[in-house]
Amino acid sequence: MKILEIKVLKGPNYWSVRRPKLIQMKLDLEELEHQPTNNIPGFIDRLKKLLPSLYEHRCSEGIPGGFFSRVEEGTWMGHVIEHVALEIMTMAGMDCGFGRTRGTGEKKGVYYVIFDYMEEDAGIYAAHAAVRIAQALVDGNNYSLEEDIQKMREIREETRLGPSTGCIVEEAAKRGIPFIRLNKQSLVQLGYGVNQKRIRATIASTTSNIAVDIAGDKEETKLLLEAAEIPVPRGTVIRSEIGLDEAINKFGYPLVIKPIDGNHGKGNTTNIINRVQALNAFEAAKEYSRSVIVERFITGFDFRCLVINYKFICAALRTPASVIGDGKLTIQRLIGEINKDPRRGYGHEKVLTQITVDQFTQKMLDDAGYSLETVPKKGERVILKPTANLSTGGTSIDVTDEVHPANIFMFERIAKIIGLDICGIDVMAVDLKTPVTENGGSVLEVNAAPGFRMHIEPSKGLARNVAEPVVEMLFPKGSAGRIPIIAVTGTNGKTTTTRLTAHIAKSAGKKVGYTTSDGVYIQNQLMMKGDCTGPVSSAFVLKDPTVDFAILECARGGILKAGLAFRNCEVAIVTNVAADHMGLGGINTVEQMAKVKAVLPETVFPHGYAVLNADDDLVYAMKKELDCHVALFSMDENNPRIKKHCAEGGLSSVYENGFISIMKGTGKIRVMDVKDIPLTYEGKAIHNIQNCLPAVMAAYLFRDITIEDIRSALSSFVPSPAQTPGRLNFFQFRHFTMLADFAHNPHGLRLLCDFISKLDYPLRIGVISGTGDRRDEDIRELGEISAQCFDEIIIRCDKNLRGRTADEIISLLKEGIIKVNPDMPTTTIANENEALEYIYANPRHGALYTIMCDVVAGALDKIRELKEREESEKPLAVTH
Repeated sequence: MKILEIKVLKGPNYWSVRRPKLIQMKLDLEELEHQPTNNIPGFIDRLKKLLPSLYEHRCSEGIPGGFFSRVEEGTWMGHVIEHVALEIMTMAGMDCGFGRTRGTGEKKGVYYVIFDYMEEDAGIYAAHAAVRIAQALVDGNNYSLEEDIQKMREIREETRLGPSTGCIVEEAAKRGIPFIRLNKQSLVQLGYGVNQKRIRATIASTTSNIAVDIAGDKEETKLLLEAAEIPVPRGTVIRSEIGLDEAINKFGYPLVIKPIDGNHGKGNTTNIINRVQALNAFEAAKEYSRSVIVERFITGFDFRCLVINYKFICAALRTPASVIGDGKLTIQRLIGEINKDPRRGYGHEKVLTQITVDQFTQKMLDDAGYSLETVPKKGERVILKPTANLSTGGTSIDVTDEVHPANIFMFERIAKIIGLDICGIDVMAVDLKTPVTENGGSVLEVNAAPGFRMHIEPSKGLARNVAEPVVEMLFPKGSAGRIPIIAVTGTNGKTTTTRLTAHIAKSAGKKVGYTTSDGVYIQNQLMMKGDCTGPVSSAFVLKDPTVDFAILECARGGILKAGLAFRNCEVAIVTNVAADHMGLGGINTVEQMAKVKAVLPETVFPHGYAVLNADDDLVYAMKKELDCHVALFSMDENNPRIKKHCAEGGLSSVYENGFISIMKGTGKIRVMDVKDIPLTYEGKAIHNIQNCLPAVMAAYLFRDITIEDIRSALSSFVPSPAQTPGRLNFFQFRHFTMLADFAHNPHGLRLLCDFISKLDYPLRIGVISGTGDRRDEDIRELGEISAQCFDEIIIRCDKNLRGRTADEIISLLKEGIIKVNPDMPTTTIANENEALEYIYANPRHGALYTIMCDVVAGALDKIRELKEREESEKPLAVTH
């Protein structure tokens, strides 16, 4: 077996809109294509022995053991690998259950193995591991799963959001608030565009930088609290051994020594009872900070109190990792027994974390005169960590309901004094049932970015949804942090429709971000150049804090490669579906292509609209699978589909009697005569009338975009290299005209030729090319259409031949030309720039040269260069 390719799908995709996170592995079974599982001796027995938990996989049988039944009956290895990948990820603490295995249609034995994942890197690892496991089972070799399981656990902990950030993101998602992870750590954007907020762990974009700075300086925090009559331990700041001795003499033992700007307990030493311990603690603290705090050690219990948006939320009693002796077992054995607790797991996978022995453990034991081989007395508690962090094996008990009102008032006041809207307050006291000011307790620290795990997953007591008040603070009721999204797809017309829709929205006062096949634009400023119709470009717009309206062109390639960048949109437009890009990415039929395009309307909110082409059977059929409203558009108001839809009260935009009109039930709103719309070239460019229809309808669906806004935009959207690059761009030279257009498939070329046929030029010359990754018949068809449209043809080749030779492409185009017109005058100039230079040097009087652009920007730049050259030169001789 051989893995040919692995793709990570991160958004709604061809395989599933509801399960956006999928691994797509392209797998060649090679000789195993001829060996179903029932023909491999002993395979099922080895599989059951290695992975008995696969019994729970129901598969298509729908009952436990269903997958094993399929293996016994005989199934292909790709199917086995799908289930193995899912199971080993579940064993590593990532519960995954969706999978598919389908043939690619390319050649026998090559499959797409699809399965969901929680963490991208773990999913990729699982794909490789599942193939290794399956091969070992086929070969009858032993295989140790534990190494793979542990590796995936480690990947999970390294890459996933921590429990604090994760619970905020999950709570936001419950509220319908979208999120984008901005880095590999804990920086996350909640919401889109102008309505976004950010969090980093539990620091929010609303959190005061000054407050975080104060909280990070323990001495400054202490001074502010002390000045506000908050009980704090007596202490001082030192930098030397002399200062340490002075502090010991002043405060006596026991002491606490910690770095002045440390966090998460790093460098802290507590309950110091002699100078040797104090000196060691001083050196440990200096590893994290030049200045060190020495304080009187306050006895009592360690409490963490959480205040969010200046309101007390909850409190927890924290206990450091420890073991209790039984008079028989060593400390090492006692740790092993505690780690058998099913609630303890690796990292953050369970409520509690397994206790590990590290340098801090060794120091704690050394200070107590113990080693790992010491047998503690029965009932003796041995503390193993200096702090009560859950991530090091500590435990927490929720005590929220016990907190005295005076303490609640004090905690909320502390948050205000420091200025922290998300604030963790560490208190040492005998309890919180009585006022800390009366029971001898003290406030030890105030923490920015407090951990939430102890509250959301306490060892005992009620779990508290502490993420909810954070999300409520960032997004008060009624706010979802979204901006309107119009998503556009189809075979042809996507870019023009996107640009026109963006122009309408801009005319209505929106701050628009939009993506196209020639770039990403933020408020009409080009930010990224090139084909920007994939999820990275969409995310670029959604991350921009100046954008309040997004219009996103989403092409086939991006959907197949990675899925969409968004889970939902308000409006989705599907312009048409035609035979283009066939045979690429596992898409071999126009029906499969329609399924790719249908991903967009399937993401529309139930209250939103899918705007579908009623003249296209495949597009119209998409409405059957949708859970949203549907609006239609058509070039014929008498289209039976339009009549039925409107009779049922539906919305449509149509071309009727020379007008673009909106049909609303039995009513009609005439928007504009197409002859007054520059984009249609007085109605000659039928395809641009088609492009206007969905753009007008999509804009009309927004209440704050008026008919007058739409009319104004239609009349001011003038086709040009700046406004519509590569779409019907005319360049008038002295004796001839160039028309540059991105038509690159038979469907688009037919529409372009229809337009050209209506223009009054004595000679029509086509400069054509074929795209190398298209089917032979598609390239031939371009030649056939060109031979029907043009008087002469110049054949050139794209810069990127996409897997073919120039001679192959030229030969296929010529076959198509000869089939229609064997006598067609044809010139071959492989390079596009050389072809343009040839036209300039050998102009035909009055001719229209139609150039099918490859790289739009490059072709337009070259034509502009020729235009500038002409303006600087004397007139050339012209060939008649």
